[in-house]
Amino acid sequence: MKSTIFVKPGEVAVKDIAMPTIQAADDVIIKVVLTCVCGSDLWAYRGLQDAEPNSENSGHEAIGIVTEVGDDITTVKPGDFVIAPFTHGCGHCAACRAGFDGDCRDHTDNFSSGVQAEYIRFEHGEWALIKIPGQPEDYSDEMLKSLLALADVMATGYHAARVANVSAGDTVAVVGDGAVGLCGVIAAQMRGAKRIIIMSRHEDQQKLAVEFGATDVVAERGDEGVAKIMQLTNNAGVNAVLECVGTELSNETAINIARPGAIVGRVGLPHEPKMDMSRSFGTNTIIAGGPASVTTYDKAVLLKAVLDGDIHPGKVFTKRFKLADINAAYQAMTDREVIKALVQPA
Repeated sequence: MKSTIFVKPGEVAVKDIAMPTIQAADDVIIKVVLTCVCGSDLWAYRGLQDAEPNSENSGHEAIGIVTEVGDDITTVKPGDFVIAPFTHGCGHCAACRAGFDGDCRDHTDNFSSGVQAEYIRFEHGEWALIKIPGQPEDYSDEMLKSLLALADVMATGYHAARVANVSAGDTVAVVGDGAVGLCGVIAAQMRGAKRIIIMSRHEDQQKLAVEFGATDVVAERGDEGVAKIMQLTNNAGVNAVLECVGTELSNETAINIARPGAIVGRVGLPHEPKMDMSRSFGTNTIIAGGPASVTTYDKAVLLKAVLDGDIHPGKVFTKRFKLADINAAYQAMTDREVIKALVQPA
């Protein structure tokens, strides 16, 4: 089968590799219908994170058809249409029961990789996979995109809103206008925020953020951005911050725009070794967040919201690529020509 291989910074390629096989009793083999490129995939591609040459791709989001299951799998069967989350919770450990399946305690291999391929081996599939009613041909292209968003970015945006305890009537700031930040806008609106401020410097993202429910757009960064948000909130700061980038600047901004006692929901993958906590101590700012509880949110609220047409997170996919053109998909995201690149294996 064909799969993406990380060649070196600035280059990924499609190569023929062995088909995945059942290796454990709770494995599931899935034929990928749609996958995509995540902003986190770009760290190695841009040379900002170490990755072994000619190694497995870091892709981790897919929807597909089950082709084979291990002996312990009872919840899905060959032919089922499923969301394959980037998290692999067990559903019964302390973390999963508390609604934090992104931190499942039952095993260490909690996260997907190698998903930019024709077929994948999904580990610990008994509870983590989410069944979609029917088959891919039952859905419009737009609906399929939104279902794919539930494998990561929509659930991650929702996680930021959940751990920040976004509540009805809140004023919320979203730091980051990528796919996760945009989905964070959707999540904040779902949870009843009355004012949603998106920090965005890019016109296409700004427009989509407003369509999703953002009430204000702040293009400034750093101290200027903080000053603008403080001006918009009469120097009070916001009730909750969704930090969706992971850089030192984004985290510093998040803390500085939060009112005393507010919660910062961090879902941007951290790429800084240290974080200065002194300011958050002085303002009683609560720092929360981590890997999203994808299966929990999809099963509880997000799948129904998509199927009912209440939310449309698939709009973050602004260009489609064939798997054979995967390097172009990475480059288009690196060059900000697309918000999120959709990849179709066949």
